[in-house]
Amino acid sequence: MIDQGQTTPDVSITENAADQLKSLLAREEVGKNFRVYVESGGCSGLQYGMVFDEKRQDDLTLEYHGVSVLVDPFSANYLRGAVVDFEDSLNGGGFKVKNPNARLSCGCGKSFEA
Repeated sequence: MIDQGQTTPDVSITENAADQLKSLLAREEVGKNFRVYVESGGCSGLQYGMVFDEKRQDDLTLEYHGVSVLVDPFSANYLRGAVVDFEDSLNGGGFKVKNPNARLSCGCGKSFEA
């Protein structure tokens, strides 16, 4: 786990990811935000998740390129300094998390070991 006293933003998104999210959010219900989270699972022990969701009481809310990003306290410990990007390609395209806290990442890029 990450030191709670660190001041590095928990997670950020690139402008490219924000543009894609704005396009997707335009199709969603009003009041939804982009949530990035970590949960147990995957082949490396932890896995990333992303969903459109409503804000919860304990959430950290960040704003990047006009997109609200929600992170719960548990996930914030693992995502501090991470960047979400979007790659538009036929092979391996989609949202990608670049996480400096991942000691080991799976080949699929969706799971990691802290």
